[in-house]
Amino acid sequence: MARKAGERLYGQRPRTAEEVGRSASGIDGVEVLRVTGTSTHNGDGIDVVVRTSGSAYNRWLDAEEVTVQRCFAVRVSPKSEWREDPRDVDCPDGPPLTFAPPPEPPRLPYEELQVKLPRVPEGDRVDEAEVRRTLAALDLDPAIRTEVKADDGRVGVLLSVKGNGFDAQDCLLARVSPGATEVWVPPQIQRMPGESGCTVGNALDPAPPPH
Repeated sequence: MARKAGERLYGQRPRTAEEVGRSASGIDGVEVLRVTGTSTHNGDGIDVVVRTSGSAYNRWLDAEEVTVQRCFAVRVSPKSEWREDPRDVDCPDGPPLTFAPPPEPPRLPYEELQVKLPRVPEGDRVDEAEVRRTLAALDLDPAIRTEVKADDGRVGVLLSVKGNGFDAQDCLLARVSPGATEVWVPPQIQRMPGESGCTVGNALDPAPPPH
């Protein structure tokens, strides 16, 4: 069970001690008793001490079931090896650690943007300042980054939340053109790190959807 916990926690993504401890506490069959270190990419990484139990029957004593609790230290670091054997350690005193649920990322205002962005008739000019005023009036969460760019008579909008560098980023795109105002979320593959889905350029000239 301790080895399985190590496999579940293995990975190259930078994580804090709180994130690693929270992940470990959600693994069936183990309890988290101690977390040391600050982040996976600092120093030697993070050590998680987990407690697990195993049982067996003693055939020579009326098939009595014996349960044993053991503790192991699991190292979580970019230098860790896949399926590395956890170290056998003494169990620390005290109850298992508990972790608060992760903070929810701010919600991107898809519906509000659709309703409030200006609609510009065919042949008229899109006012970039009006688009910026609309965004300011939405009173967005400070964690939401906003970018606005005008090009060739159109105005593109990007609303994004900082990603972790490994998973798909959350973002929302919009384009105000004479005769059409559109709001959309790019496909997940375009929102992966290294892709250009979450850019204001993709709002102005969207990449074709993946097949």
